[in-house]
Formats: sequence, structure tokens, C-alpha cells
Amino acid sequence: MSAPAIGGVQVTRGNGATIRLPRGASLSDFADRIGANPASLVQIMLHLGEMVTATQSVNEDALQLLGQELDYNIQVVSPEEEDREILEAFDIEFGEDEGDEADLAARPPVVTVMGHVDHGKTKLLDSIRKTNMVAREAGGITQHIGAYQVETTHEGEDRKVTFIDTPGHEAFTAMRARGAKATDIAVLVVAADDGVKPQTIEALNHAQAADVPIVVAVNKVDKEGADPNKVRAQLTEYGLVAEEYGGSTLFVDISAKNGTGIDALLEAIILTADAELDLRANPTMDAQGIAIEAHLDKGRGPVATVLVQRGTLRVGDSIVCGEAFGRVRALLDDNMEPVEEADPSRPVLVMGLTAVPSAGDNFIVVTDDRMARQIAQQRAARKRSADMAKSSRRRSLEDIFKDLEKGSVDELKLIIKGDVSGSVEALEDALLKIDVGEEVRLRVLHRAVGAITEYDVNLAVADDNAVIIGFNVRPEPRARDLAEREGVDIRYYSVIYQAIEEIEAALKGMLKPEFEEVQMGTAEVREVFKVPKIGNVAGSLVRTGVIVRNSKARIIRDGVVVADNLTVSSLRRFKDDATEVREGFECGIGVGYNDIKIDDVIETFEMREKPRV
Repeated sequence: MSAPAIGGVQVTRGNGATIRLPRGASLSDFADRIGANPASLVQIMLHLGEMVTATQSVNEDALQLLGQELDYNIQVVSPEEEDREILEAFDIEFGEDEGDEADLAARPPVVTVMGHVDHGKTKLLDSIRKTNMVAREAGGITQHIGAYQVETTHEGEDRKVTFIDTPGHEAFTAMRARGAKATDIAVLVVAADDGVKPQTIEALNHAQAADVPIVVAVNKVDKEGADPNKVRAQLTEYGLVAEEYGGSTLFVDISAKNGTGIDALLEAIILTADAELDLRANPTMDAQGIAIEAHLDKGRGPVATVLVQRGTLRVGDSIVCGEAFGRVRALLDDNMEPVEEADPSRPVLVMGLTAVPSAGDNFIVVTDDRMARQIAQQRAARKRSADMAKSSRRRSLEDIFKDLEKGSVDELKLIIKGDVSGSVEALEDALLKIDVGEEVRLRVLHRAVGAITEYDVNLAVADDNAVIIGFNVRPEPRARDLAEREGVDIRYYSVIYQAIEEIEAALKGMLKPEFEEVQMGTAEVREVFKVPKIGNVAGSLVRTGVIVRNSKARIIRDGVVVADNLTVSSLRRFKDDATEVREGFECGIGVGYNDIKIDDVIETFEMREKPRV
């Protein structure tokens, strides 16, 4: 049966037939499935008020519109289904243990720590790992995800538990959700003096959606005003009933700061795993798992923290992780010690990849490098088409006429660079969710890991001076000079919600008089001296501008900010105190930070109020 002539074009109707299309499919792809001429579909879309070419990646809404017109049921394949189809073409099954029951062996539980910001998630992991990460996090908020394996004793038997540390702000919702998918048990941290907060409920919803058991860690029980029973009563409303109240959820009172209750929490995790879960995997098959985090290391190249879910990952294996592939050159454990292999539930740092994968990408070990390259290339092609469809907005004739009448639609274009892939991805996801109506649009031109390069600046110049966002990274010297010459706006952030708030304010056109950061000078560290009662002092050469006593400072290592919000507390020329030292002169600089290394760059700046025009 033929469709009525639409714009003079005859196309066979589908009578409700189902057509499966990949994300970012074109009208040519649609035409191939139904045996039609792509030019005919272009004319039909034009008649429906949509300007689409035959080879252009089309978003799902446009495909559904065309499907309704031609009486086809359009199903856009999910990313997971796309990936499964790619792997099936290579006779690989992801997510299934090979062999039978006899091949399965017990594995440690994987635990995700969740909860409201500032309720002590990172402190809890510090207490478990006997390390101090909080002091190194900007604003005390966890900015990266990591995975760590600890040992404990239960009923006289040595047991291991793997912890995934997820970021602490609601902007990282996508990462939290992914963390819940990779986990066996969720530990919900709630402060006894603060109670249940909106982010507590958000974290709880993710854990429940992932259908994982929950253990509640009631933190800060030693603080004044702490009321653990109030927390138990509040969570009862959300379906978490404590064992002492007749429920099945284990609540443990802890103090992460003092280290009390930690053993009880580990025991509760082991008990929950033994009672509710059958944690087994085949350690003899080719390894499969998930990337927890990834970044570009100047000395090591692309590195990824992966969690092995089944099989055993070994040095020398051919691996494909998302769109990256390579041969495993080295494996490092959570103490950065080399290991030869990693069994199920063990997190390791993988070196040898050709590119930086995204947090949440799955990884598989394949037979050879050639197969790994082919899988990675097909994944990249599929994702590229999907991204093009996502970024291209449906353009109707009415939209075009409106744009011609009023000149153009305001559009804020961004280039996002960050130190780790999880942060970049989460920042992009949060920014694209900002809704300020139809008057203004936000478009991300490019996102990547690493220092801001000349490529990024040139891209910003070529695309109507897009704004570059640097998240915990700084520009390379030549890129900084080019940006200054071309007038490209580069914004620096170290806490993600500040970036979201400022971009949202810019989109709404509601920015109040603001403070802008003005660079005063940079100095290259040539030597490090230890001074009693003061700490380390950097013997430096002032490269640009002027270094002024009491100015704000940061330390940059290989283009990445390693310490921020510092103050030039001491400044000396030889043995004499100085108020300022100019370009080309040597001096001793003290910023109250001891982890200074030769070749670090000390950048000083001041915040000047800039009224918005």
C-alpha cells in the first residue's frame, strides 16, 4: 500500500512495521531499511516543515515524526544495545560469565559510598584507607572518582572489600548513577547532626534504582547535637527500616574523623554481601569490566582506573575500553605499586591505551590488537553520529524565518577541558541540562582531557569566539599567548557547581558586577629549600609580570593545577625581605605549601571587581 502523495512524493506505508535504527541515523539509513529513495524522504520532511539533508545525522524526534507520517514504529537503539551489536559481530558476549557453576569463584563485594555533600563520605574512606584526601580536594568536595581495595577480618577469615569513591555534589548525578550500576552494595552516609538532606534522597534513589542492598553509615555521632535515632526515623519514610526497628537494613553509628565504628561498618558490609548476594565470577576467562576514571598523565600517557568484573586482567593483554584500545603495558594497584594481574572486583590503573576513555565505559580483553582497534573504531563512529544528532537542533522553516527576522538566536558556545574524563563528562552533562527557555542556546563544541592547547583556542576563534572552560587545568604558554592576542575568554574553575552557576547566570543575562581574575606574574621553580619553622621555600625565577607579597597564588605542574587558593606569605631577594620582585629577577617564594617541585610554575593573581556592561 502506498502513502498518499506528500509534496508530490509516493512512499510505501509501513502499516505499523517496526524499524530499528542506530542513534544519529540519517534519512539514507531510514530509506535503506524501507526500500525508498532518500531524496523522497527529504521532500517529505520538507513538506513536514523540517530542513534535513539525506546524509545528515537526525535526532530521534525527527525520526519519530517521519515514522508517524509513514506509519512505521521507529525504535532508536540504546547505547547499550549498539555496543552489544558491535561485540556480537566479533562473537563476544559482554556481561556474562563463561563456563558453568564449577568455573565460578567467590569475589569481594564492590561498595559505592554515597550521600549528601559534606556528610563525610571522603572522610570515611580516609579512615578506612588511613589516608587524607580531603585536604587535597578543592573546597573539601571530592572532584574525582577512585577505587580502592581494603582487607578486613570476618569470623577469623581474611576478606577483601572494594570501595568506589563517587563525587559529592548533585552535579555528578550521572557519575553517581554509573557508580551504582558498577556496585554490589551502597553505603549511604548520613550525618547524625544534620539528618536526611535532598542529596541523601537523590543518592538513595540511585541505589534503589540499581536494585542494590543499602547499608547506612550514621556519621558524626560524636558531634554535639548528634541524634542517630532521628536519622533512623527519617529514613523509615523512604523504605529503609533499621534492624532494631524490625526491618532488614543495617545501620552503623560511626565517627569517620575519630575512626570509631569502622570495623563494625566493614562487618555490616560483609554480612550484607553474604546474606543477600551471590558474589561469584569466573576468574579464568578474558577480563571484562568498567572504567571508573581516566586521565592523561604527562609521563605515562592515557591511563584509566578500571574495575575488573569477571576474568583476570594481565599485563600484555589486548584491551579495548570504550573508544580507546591498546596493549596493557603495566598495571598499578591503589597504592601505585605494579602488579602482574588483577582478578574479579579488583581496581587497577591500566597503562598502554591509545586514548583517554570516558568514565563508565566498559572494557574487554580480546584476542589481538587488530580486533581491539576495529571494535574501538566502530564504537567511535557510532558515538560520533549520535553526538552529531544530539548537537544538531531540529530546524523547521518557521525557525529559519524567525531567525532571519531577528538576526540570529543567541548561542553560548563552550569548549570544556578538564583534568579527568569523569569531571569533564559530568560538567558537560550538567551544563546541557540548564534550561533558560527558547531565547538562548548552549552548545558544547568540544570536550577533552588535558591542558588547554592552541587547537582549543583556534577552535574558539573560528567559532565566533566560543568560551573555553578550564576545570583544574591551565593553558599551555603558546595557547595563553594566542588567547590573549585573539581575545578568547578562558574561564578557570576548580569546583564544578561554581562553573554551573556562572554559566547559568550568563545564559540568563543576570550576571551582577563580578570579580575577574587578573594574572600578576608567574615564576618558575628552580630549587626548593627547607626553612625551619616555615617549611619549603621555592627558589624561583620570575618569568612574567611581577610577584607581590600577600597576593593570591596557585601552583601549576605540567599544565594542571595542583594547589590553589594559596598566598605569597614570604618573598625574599637573597637575604632581604621584598614587597615585590619583577620579571627576570630571582627570588625566594613561600606560599605555605610544602609539596613544591622543581619546574613547577607559581602563578600569582588578584581578583578585581568588573562591573557588567
